Amino acid sequence: MSIPNIHVIRNFKKYKYLLSQLVIKEIKLKYRRSYLGIVWTLIEPLLTMIVLTMVFSAFLGKDGEAGGMPFPVYILAGRLLYSFFSGATKGAMKSIRVNAAMIKKVYVPKYMYPLASILSNFIIFAISLIVLFGVAAVMRVKPNLWMFAAIIPIIELLIICIGSGLLLSIMAVFFRDLEYLWGVALMLIMYTCAIFYEADRLYARGYGWLLNVNPIYGVIRNFRGCISGTGLHMPSLWYCLAFGLVSTIVGVIFFYKKQDDFILNL
Repeated sequence: MSIPNIHVIRNFKKYKYLLSQLVIKEIKLKYRRSYLGIVWTLIEPLLTMIVLTMVFSAFLGKDGEAGGMPFPVYILAGRLLYSFFSGATKGAMKSIRVNAAMIKKVYVPKYMYPLASILSNFIIFAISLIVLFGVAAVMRVKPNLWMFAAIIPIIELLIICIGSGLLLSIMAVFFRDLEYLWGVALMLIMYTCAIFYEADRLYARGYGWLLNVNPIYGVIRNFRGCISGTGLHMPSLWYCLAFGLVSTIVGVIFFYKKQDDFILNL
């Protein structure tokens, strides 16, 4: 089954206003019972950074710098990118089931729902970057030209989330247990992202391949490199880009093949 590219583009333009409204709705629903609202997007990563810094400084004896930057900045950079991936994929995975009633009543391109969930998480992530650069300024991380290149790993992560999110949204319709299995998978991904430890420890013990096969670690590695001024690790950059593009192409193809079967399984 071939994908009608022209039709897809025209359809996307036709419903782009609806997509923006779905994104706004997702953000409002996320914070509707919170007194702090969107401000929590700034407070939560800051508190998490403080707790993780205290815990791992005490138990691992880690202080000073890691990866060429202050340890709190090192943790926060990894935590923010992983949280975006985790939230975006979990939201996309549940999006079809959560909007089942609407899908059955009104015609809307079904990919709008996982895409809206991913984009809403991306906006929240973008806002939370304010905290990262604020902490970096307080910790006296020197500005450098590589910081402008930080947009590259961020875009790669967005592409990976879109591809992974589309695949998960399809699979979750037919396999409900996937939601629980993905929670376990996310935990494994987190521990192989070197969020609160230095990657050199795994490489020194011969387990570096666990990091190398994890595209999320590659994204985090390059993002940290841009902040610290050490630059981009090109093998990781190309691997993450290839992973994101392939997963997105596969996700789009399978989504269009299976979307007509959604109603029978919702």
